[in-house]
Amino acid sequence: MPIPASWSSPLLSLLRIAAGLAFLQHGVSKFFSIPPFPMPLNPLLYAAGTIELVGGALIVIGLFTRPAAFIASGMAAVAYFLVHAPQSFFPAVNQGEAALLYAFIFLYLAAAGGGAWSVDALRSKA
Repeated sequence: MPIPASWSSPLLSLLRIAAGLAFLQHGVSKFFSIPPFPMPLNPLLYAAGTIELVGGALIVIGLFTRPAAFIASGMAAVAYFLVHAPQSFFPAVNQGEAALLYAFIFLYLAAAGGGAWSVDALRSKA
């Protein structure tokens, strides 16, 4: 039984919320040590943590979804190519699967928007 097309926007919102929460927890780990971040923060990690914290929160609530997701996508792509890709060509080996998925999920959200269950959707109705 196929999923009805009418579920598209609510499922987009669920994807946005789940990906945003997962991304947000990286920033929470860096700045609030929940869970503890395993290394000291350097300027690049401060920048990444800020994007994860602020961008993740905006993506979760669906406020300024397109620009927040675009910035988060770029940050995840940079993380993949700077940290993971030099270790191996294969994401399963270089442990870059999450960064790769964040980059493409957020790129999709930058194009698709926040979906029906977002502050952006509420603002467009007003």
